[in-house]
Formats: sequence, C-alpha cells, structure tokens
Amino acid sequence: MNDQMIDHFSKLVNDFGFPIIAAVGLGYFVYYVWQWVTKDISPTIGSSKKTLIELIDKVRMLDNDMIRLNIKLKMILQEKERRELLEKEYKLKEEELLKKTKK
Repeated sequence: MNDQMIDHFSKLVNDFGFPIIAAVGLGYFVYYVWQWVTKDISPTIGSSKKTLIELIDKVRMLDNDMIRLNIKLKMILQEKERRELLEKEYKLKEEELLKKTKK
C-alpha cells in the first residue's frame, strides 16, 4: 500500500469509525464470496452431480451383471453335478446289466 491509500483509509476511519468501515469491508467480502460461489462453484457442483449419477448407474449395471453371471455359474455347476450323478448311475446300471448277461 502506498502512503496515499493509507491516508485515505485513516481519513475514512476518522470520519465514520472503525466498526462502520469494518462492517463495509466484511459486507464486500460476503458479496465477493457469494458471487464466487454462484458463478464458479455452483456450475461445477452441478456437473459433478451429473457425473456422479452416471457413475452410480454404471456401478448398478455392473452389479446386476455380476448377479446374473453368478446365477448362471451356479446353474452350470448344478448341471455339472447332476450330469455326474446321472453318469455314475448309468455306469452302475450298465455294470449290473453286464454282470447279469455274463451269468
């Protein structure tokens, strides 16, 4: 700050008092922050919300896909077990028939 600004500031403090000058300064600060939030931050938050919603939707889709794949895998494993049991039964019956025919 140069001397002229300091003189001007001290004259304002002498004329109006420090509390009035401080209140005006704080009012300007609040106005500046309000403008900054509404012009810069709010649009950014809006676009971030949109991106977040899209990501949540993708995660839900992936979760549904995982559930479907898990169900399919369980079905395949059950079918494999069932086939193995049927094959064992078939082999046992085949062996029994072979034994009967040999007698």
